[in-house]
Amino acid sequence: MSSAPISSRPITNEPSPLPDSQLNSDAPQRPAIAVFDSSPNARSTTMKTVEGAHTYGIVNAVPAEPGTYTIGVSENMGSRRTMEDAYSFVVDYAGIQGQGFFAVFDGHAGKHAAEWCGQHFHETLLEKLVASPDLEIPATIAQTFLAVDGELSKISESGTTQSGCTAVTAFLRLEDANGRQTFAPPLATLVQQITTTPSTSASSSRATTPATSVASNKREGGRMTRLMGAITGGTSKKTGGEEPPRGGMTAAIKAEGELRRMLYTANVGDARAVLSRNGKAVRLTYDHKGSDKKEVRRIQEAGGFVLNNRVNGVLAVTRSLGDSAMKEYVVGSPYTSTMELNDADEFLIIACDGLWDVIEDQPAVELIRDSPSAQLAAENLVRHALDNFSHDNVTVLVVKFSGSGLRTVLETGRASA
Repeated sequence: MSSAPISSRPITNEPSPLPDSQLNSDAPQRPAIAVFDSSPNARSTTMKTVEGAHTYGIVNAVPAEPGTYTIGVSENMGSRRTMEDAYSFVVDYAGIQGQGFFAVFDGHAGKHAAEWCGQHFHETLLEKLVASPDLEIPATIAQTFLAVDGELSKISESGTTQSGCTAVTAFLRLEDANGRQTFAPPLATLVQQITTTPSTSASSSRATTPATSVASNKREGGRMTRLMGAITGGTSKKTGGEEPPRGGMTAAIKAEGELRRMLYTANVGDARAVLSRNGKAVRLTYDHKGSDKKEVRRIQEAGGFVLNNRVNGVLAVTRSLGDSAMKEYVVGSPYTSTMELNDADEFLIIACDGLWDVIEDQPAVELIRDSPSAQLAAENLVRHALDNFSHDNVTVLVVKFSGSGLRTVLETGRASA
């Protein structure tokens, strides 16, 4: 079912493969080294609540003091024998309060592609933002998808896996009317640090609800945490420094005047993002399936075929990350969309097809619109999928926006770290 008409639709574009001049930056590339355990189940970094207002860039950590949005995540293996989904989010992404990164990865033919993306996609995006600060954000996101796709191909060459995954990502960004961030410190000088410092990020496990753990926050970190501190000039508690000073970056934001909240979404495959605007569902992604005529034509022109809505009779999605054996036809170039948020935007649903196979966009919005929290909303959607006999893994991430949104960022006087 199509989303209900609204007065403002997202500006969308579907980038073609980027030229070599944009893909080959001077930033060092992450070595294609991946370590997976013997479990057949994909692991996402444990979701946790950390003390105070700052998460220091730790993946899947929420602050105890609410900011401009709240996050809920729920997942279930369903009727499948293994769990091949993964998710990730970073609060106050890139060191700016009010920003965020959110993603769900739905694996197939093994856990490895989804698990790797859950642990490293947000890092790769940050590297691209640092390396190309003047590039349009949708193009930067497209670069990231292609870079991740390339990393997964390197992993497959090692013989570790031939798996792939669909992906849906959302980047909530603060910017001025010109699409710039003149209020934020430059990131270019940190390229070397974030691309060469080995990651020692938090251990992974399957966790479906937040667990408060201050001690864990102090132990964890890695290059993302050090980068967040370097961006804002602060240091985190875990490294023995003091909590970053409050107000510095936010004061600069106030001085810039008008800002806007932009939501940049992207996907490959049939994982989907749906925004609720005044209770109306707005789909921000595009399902890349073998039943899509444009995708079928693209595959045929590349020398492949679609049989029974499956690429070369095998894969039901026409775009993905990984799947290196079919890369000539199943490409990693994402569909992207751009949406300026306003106070009418209530929440964002990001989920794999395990949910969307059994519920359309508008009923999903209506099902959780009155949920008192993002966490209960995510759990309700997963429960609905299971009650309606979804035959797949189900992973749902819900971002519930504060009604005051951008005003909260400008008035709180806090700087992220």
